[in-house]
Amino acid sequence: MVERLTLAVLGAGSWGTALAALAARNQVPTRLWGRDAAALKAMEQTRRNQRYLPDVELPTELVYEPDLAAALRGAQLVLIVVPSHAFSSILEEIQPYLEPDARISWATKGFEPGTGRFLHELVAERFPGRAAAVVTGPSFAKEVASGMPSAVTVHSDDDAFAHDMALVLHAPNFRAYSGSDVLGAELGGAMKNVLAVATGVADGMDLGLNARAGLITRGMNEMLRLGVALGARPETLMGLAGLGDLVLTCTGDLSRNRRLGLALGRGKAIDEAVREIGQVVESVLTADEVARLAAKHNLDLPISSGVRAVLHGEVTPAEGLKMLMSREQKPEYPKGLFSPAA
Repeated sequence: MVERLTLAVLGAGSWGTALAALAARNQVPTRLWGRDAAALKAMEQTRRNQRYLPDVELPTELVYEPDLAAALRGAQLVLIVVPSHAFSSILEEIQPYLEPDARISWATKGFEPGTGRFLHELVAERFPGRAAAVVTGPSFAKEVASGMPSAVTVHSDDDAFAHDMALVLHAPNFRAYSGSDVLGAELGGAMKNVLAVATGVADGMDLGLNARAGLITRGMNEMLRLGVALGARPETLMGLAGLGDLVLTCTGDLSRNRRLGLALGRGKAIDEAVREIGQVVESVLTADEVARLAAKHNLDLPISSGVRAVLHGEVTPAEGLKMLMSREQKPEYPKGLFSPAA
């Protein structure tokens, strides 16, 4: 445990609540902030997040703070857990209240909508020189909050900060590894959401386990090729941040992105499917940014491209499947794993 460090967790949804509860159980002084003051008050009174984690009892040590300035006062560690579309605005909001020695981390997965920029780029732009880290990996909030075995990885250019954040989260049932490939870790956490829609669609259409395995494997290929083009390390994407998160999200029905794919595969309209899920579905925005990055680096990513077309209503799931299956026969790796044409 990192002693005498106070953690402010910003975002009281399912994942923010789960991580705050984990840290508090680790005896780390932890404050949980959210925009809904009434919801925070109810959480304090009932020790339950009734909307997102109604079956999980929250630790008595966790402090609920509806005032952003108060949440950040004296906090040496900040963990942002908001949807990617709100990430830039929360950085702007916290700037006046950050302690001079506060270090920033985030468990948000995705890109800045409209630009395709990675979240670490936004942090570096607004807080140049300040230590920053991303927390990512295969981890459903409900299972983490319930104390079920899980593993994540913390990546930072500052090795000491990656180590400290990992220690804050590390627990008997929660392994936290560390690394220094921030871009690779972020890419894996974002891109797996797009690929999970593809496997969800296939399962919704009852295409079988062979199709699911093929989509996961070829989706991993797309993730690796885009990652290498961007400068990510292949081993990062073959670890918890990439392959681990991809397998979980593509196969676990707690995944919002998989559930979106399931609904689309069963014939539901996207607006109806998102409304029924009731939470932010990151793949809807992320698919556009993956397409933008692929075009920039002249990469052919047929699964990711097909998901984007389905999400925009340009093709039906059945038409998207036909497009994938009608591609020409070729070697699996014509010029090696990381060739743009692989």
